[in-house]
Amino acid sequence: MRHAGPHQIDHLRKIRRAQARRRTLIMAFLAASLAAGALLTLALGQSFTPLATVARVLAGADIPGAGFTVRELRLPRAVACLLTGACFGLGGVAFQTLLRNPLASPDIIGISSGASAGAVFAIVVLSLSGPAVALAAVAAGLGVALLIYLLSWRDGVTGARLILIGIGLAAMLQSVTAYLLMQAPSWSLQEALRWITGSVNGVRLEQALPLAGALVVLGGLLLGRRHDLETLRMGDELAAGLGVRLNVTRIITVLSAVGLVAFATAVSGPIAFVAFLSGPIAARIVGQNGSLLLPSALVGALLVLASDYAGQFWLPARYPVGIVTGVLGAPYLIYLIVRDNQRKGAL
Repeated sequence: MRHAGPHQIDHLRKIRRAQARRRTLIMAFLAASLAAGALLTLALGQSFTPLATVARVLAGADIPGAGFTVRELRLPRAVACLLTGACFGLGGVAFQTLLRNPLASPDIIGISSGASAGAVFAIVVLSLSGPAVALAAVAAGLGVALLIYLLSWRDGVTGARLILIGIGLAAMLQSVTAYLLMQAPSWSLQEALRWITGSVNGVRLEQALPLAGALVVLGGLLLGRRHDLETLRMGDELAAGLGVRLNVTRIITVLSAVGLVAFATAVSGPIAFVAFLSGPIAARIVGQNGSLLLPSALVGALLVLASDYAGQFWLPARYPVGIVTGVLGAPYLIYLIVRDNQRKGAL
């Protein structure tokens, strides 16, 4: 077997350093774009607020008119977009990486629908509110994930079987959510749309605090396992041979990803296709080398922020953010299914 010479090794090191620099620059650009987008959403709307005034309001100044507009209306919405987008993006790519299938996203296989149904049940039937709704959403999301796993088990779990069962459960759970909403005639249309399509209308800043905590804790657990997840992309046998604790990594990944998606769903409803799109978009931007967890979180946050602003001001009428992301994600889902059929002959 021919060994690599010193010149070849040096060349490979240069390539890796160049790839690392490119990845760092792209990540910095994504973070800067996210910060700029958040500031613009605080300044631009039906009325324009100068950035200097926005900065003074964020610093605590009480400015008539601008204080209410920025602090009470725009800031909670922007924070909700950033946090829910990051949670959906991080949870989605964790599932896609673990199962090595771009279709294995929480919003495709029914976990988002389960969390949404659990939250609606807690509100409509149990008359719960606040953190109790988030806990109900998390419990429902975990229950649906376990049910999908059990129904998919047949001498092991295959990605195709899990995806098909998840799609079927998602349709059933969406029907359950629609039925529960029909039993709550006192609800406004806006509140109903949140649990059908996903929306950040009317979100309060205190609702985002549990979501921020979940992102820090559960997102930290996933990032702590990023190297193991990357190794799992090469297959279970090779990962085990390299020292990855397969069962521990799977349990931590599933629980953390489901928790992120469930907490986000409890705040905004099931924003369509963000968990599904963030990973592939991040892979196209930063490349396949290295973990996609943090890039996907940034892409998810940017996707929700931009889609929500577009739904408010760039379209002929005002639409919830889930409508906009649904329009973006549906063609890509069809493309993936068609491509997979052409390669394998069937799902």
